[in-house]
Amino acid sequence: MSNTETRPAEMRCGGETEADRPAEVEILTARDVPLGGPRAMRVRRTLPQRARSLIGAWCFADHYGPDDVTGTGGMNVPPHPHTGLQTVSWLFSGEIEHRDSLGSHAYVRPGELNLMTGGHGIAHSEVSTPDTTTLHGVQLWVALPDEHRGTEKDFQHHVPHPVALNGGEVRVFLGTLAGDTSPVRTFTPLLGAELTVSPGARLVLDVDPAFEHGVLVDTGDVLVEDTPVERAALAYTAPGRTRLTLTSRGTAPARLILLGGPPFGEEIIMWWNFIGRTHEDIVRARGEWMTERESGAGDRFGEVRGYDGAPLPAPELPNVPLRPRRRPAPRA
Repeated sequence: MSNTETRPAEMRCGGETEADRPAEVEILTARDVPLGGPRAMRVRRTLPQRARSLIGAWCFADHYGPDDVTGTGGMNVPPHPHTGLQTVSWLFSGEIEHRDSLGSHAYVRPGELNLMTGGHGIAHSEVSTPDTTTLHGVQLWVALPDEHRGTEKDFQHHVPHPVALNGGEVRVFLGTLAGDTSPVRTFTPLLGAELTVSPGARLVLDVDPAFEHGVLVDTGDVLVEDTPVERAALAYTAPGRTRLTLTSRGTAPARLILLGGPPFGEEIIMWWNFIGRTHEDIVRARGEWMTERESGAGDRFGEVRGYDGAPLPAPELPNVPLRPRRRPAPRA
């Protein structure tokens, strides 16, 4: 998915210190962002933000729906570029048609992972299908470490099987949890899973103590440890835990997305759909995308075939050089 903000902020991410990390549970609230289009489908963004920009290598989290596409027009994101990251698409309902410049033509469906690697550069489009009435899911980005951020473009698809838990169920789409391991390749250790917690149940999960974790609440009345987490909020826990306790207090099942990974030791710069290490990286990527978009020639991003419409133009860069943002210490 593209970040379609017309004036995206430049953000320097990473570099958290131990003093920045809360001892218990930190709540990250979402902000509403228009995805674009004539009726502006909206998404709820919990990463990045000033308080916390990364959880492991997870650097971007959009949560959307349930969205009645008859009222919003659904998703129609024209071809757009990515560098230095992997995109992770996961749906709860609906269907999205994916096309990319690698030649992939695939569908994102509920319970099925689509992971696209846009290291040196890739372009893709995303359109909800005509049969979709309700669109509901998450779009996530993973920052690539410096040694792999120039890797070649790639696309992977995986359908994880559900694993029964005492009080719920899990689908592990990246990493390992509850004895199940995803075969999908990542460039840093990661955890990504959908969890369903039965009404009144208390799940105690064994987790890697080297990981920090984020729990995004899709539905339900949920406690992470003993902290209430509202719908669409993301609860953060620092490394050091060997167990993570999730409680559903409602009369209906709770649905959660669990993200994790060891703290990402590199500082990154995110702007629009690019991740780099310097302001010059971003300027170069933007310039090459605009050149390819206007001329139809170039080999960094490539052409997305089969989409009916023009690729997205990149927003204008700010007139000032990148300045590191001082972020306040997160509050538990």
